[in-house]
Amino acid sequence: MNNFITELIIMAPPLLLALTLHEFAHGYVANHLGDPTARLAGRLTLNPLKHLDPIGTIAFFLIKIGWAKPVPVNSAYFRNPHKDMLWVALAGPLTNLALAVISAIIAKAVWLAMDILPAIPLVAAIFIPFNAMLIASVWINLVLCVFNFLPIPPLDGSRILAGMLPRHLAASYSRFEHYGFIIILLLAFSGILSKIIMPIISFANSLLLS
Repeated sequence: MNNFITELIIMAPPLLLALTLHEFAHGYVANHLGDPTARLAGRLTLNPLKHLDPIGTIAFFLIKIGWAKPVPVNSAYFRNPHKDMLWVALAGPLTNLALAVISAIIAKAVWLAMDILPAIPLVAAIFIPFNAMLIASVWINLVLCVFNFLPIPPLDGSRILAGMLPRHLAASYSRFEHYGFIIILLLAFSGILSKIIMPIISFANSLLLS
């Protein structure tokens, strides 16, 4: 029980930040491209409570894969809906990748600071938990980045792929969205999903923190 509480305290802040900025990025790019839907719905905000999906958040602690409440996007507002949706979809996982890189850089700076600063209890009490959150942030953001790049509707990867396909193929491909969530759950609980994405995440994690 103590281990779970410690893990919750360490993982909650970076997870909330990762999910919030992921969805904010979608809404920001959509708004920039002419779609005010997220802004009018109050979703163009950094308030995590506006973006959290309770099941998606709990799932992250149980199966290490999670999600937020998707930001509403209306492609009818876009000048070029086919291509603009690609940029909106890219914004989320690329934000998580940037957060992973930034977290790794700060973590290395903290390691350096801990070597320089005197080894007193106050320094350890501040820097050790902060460093643990940064390391967790690298992992969490890499998970969200790689997971969302999967070309399974309704994940961002499917919208990115649809934006690169000819319009008639993209329309056919988008019809699979009705079954996408079921496919994701089956892959997650069967362990296949972990076998696909975890080697990529582990490699990127070791690369950033080495």
